[in-house]
Amino acid sequence: MAGSDLVLTGVTKRFGAFTAVDDLDLTVPQGSFFALLGPSGCGKTTTLRMVAGLEEPTAGSIRLGADDITTLRPYRRPVNTVFQSYALFPHLTIFENVAFGLRRTGAKKVKPQVEEMLELVELGQYGGRKPTQLSGGQQQRVALARALINRPQVLLLDEPLGALDLKLRRQMQIELKRIQTDVGITFVHVTHDQEEAMTMADTIAVMNSGVIEQMGSPAELYEHPSTTFVSNFLGQSNLVAATVVEKDEDHLLLDVEGSRLVAPLARAAALTGRVWVGVRPEKVFLAHTGSETDDGSNVLRGAVVTDVSFVGVSTQYLARLPWGQELMVFEQNTGARLSFRTGDQVDLHWMPAHTFLLDAAQDATAGVEREVAE
Repeated sequence: MAGSDLVLTGVTKRFGAFTAVDDLDLTVPQGSFFALLGPSGCGKTTTLRMVAGLEEPTAGSIRLGADDITTLRPYRRPVNTVFQSYALFPHLTIFENVAFGLRRTGAKKVKPQVEEMLELVELGQYGGRKPTQLSGGQQQRVALARALINRPQVLLLDEPLGALDLKLRRQMQIELKRIQTDVGITFVHVTHDQEEAMTMADTIAVMNSGVIEQMGSPAELYEHPSTTFVSNFLGQSNLVAATVVEKDEDHLLLDVEGSRLVAPLARAAALTGRVWVGVRPEKVFLAHTGSETDDGSNVLRGAVVTDVSFVGVSTQYLARLPWGQELMVFEQNTGARLSFRTGDQVDLHWMPAHTFLLDAAQDATAGVEREVAE
């Protein structure tokens, strides 16, 4: 029911002259798994801290159902937070760590609830151990059980899997989703990891510079990005400059350096003039130049393979087009298609239905993650 939705209205947070969160409107439906996704410094953690009561908004309101919680103290809110650092009590057993929140409320009989929570996080046999006797993933589950035992209306997760290695992180993504489904509590998960957000969340809000660029289901954001930032930050995209030549009821005809391409009107965020033609690397396939007949595909001809990277499930190619731009192509290693080598002359093919269009006034490199020197 909408009665317990988390609703942020016009929420702004300034630190001196710096605006961390800018006039944010956001509704998180009750019982959903919601992700705030974005790069470092985009405002996602500040937003979470305002919901938790650890920061006070400069402007705007935060409501949980009928209750205005904007200025409530953290301990007065029906909200709990799980941080990247688990903050378990090293001198207490796992049982007592989980029981801690209940005991603070004055509860006397805690054993049934603690045991139920430990079973939920699949640690029923570990109640007598100390945190140092558990792995990182197990400690994370203890922190989760401790946060859930008081049945908050909203559980906030601030980069909770960031300290885990890749394999364990992927296991915990599935575990977190299972636990959220089982308890039915609203989860708001802050992360910079696109795969983490897409694996777990029902809805993702992509944040950039204090505002939400786009919000929707993982599939909707991936297949229908509305900005270059979203197209690059959520997965990878090839963006090629083009000019709209014609428009009919369902399609746009485009010119790319003399080649004619087609894009569905329904996937166009820009309809006239200069645009970015977008296509995901896994939607493109390579063929030796001139070897494939024109079957209605979009085709860019006369490219040269400049890099080949075998990564197990797929081979990732870079192909340089005649005007110098390199596009990415990911082909699954099914054995059904030819492989290519550096220097091969190729054409790039993809279905018109997989094409999206973005405003050419936007930066084509926005949202591209770059390696940061340590």
